[in-house]
Amino acid sequence: QVQLVESGGGLVQAGGSLRLSCAASGRTFSTYAMGWFRQAPGKEHEFVATITASGGHTYYPDSVKGRFTISRDNAKNTVYLQMDSLEPEDTADYYCAAKSGPISRSERLYAYWGQGTQVTVAS
Repeated sequence: QVQLVESGGGLVQAGGSLRLSCAASGRTFSTYAMGWFRQAPGKEHEFVATITASGGHTYYPDSVKGRFTISRDNAKNTVYLQMDSLEPEDTADYYCAAKSGPISRSERLYAYWGQGTQVTVAS
């Protein structure tokens, strides 16, 4: 089992940057693919990024490609989401999640979730 705790959210001006962190408990973090999702008020969960267990492969939707970067440090049991060129449309609660097996953009396949961190981008 994996417990996840996100941090790093906050208020930023449009065009600014934030780096989110997700700290995981447990010895098996390095065996899990990790993902970031977000949920804006009144909207469904949206896939943001995913990374393989080894960190060798990543995948992003077009909405954040080129602006967001997911990375991980398995020695620190932590996954990161670097967010640059932020836009008001990026305002949401951001969640990290863990799954066994290959990466996926489907939230239904992620077994473990953090409680989220709020990101607000002011125009």
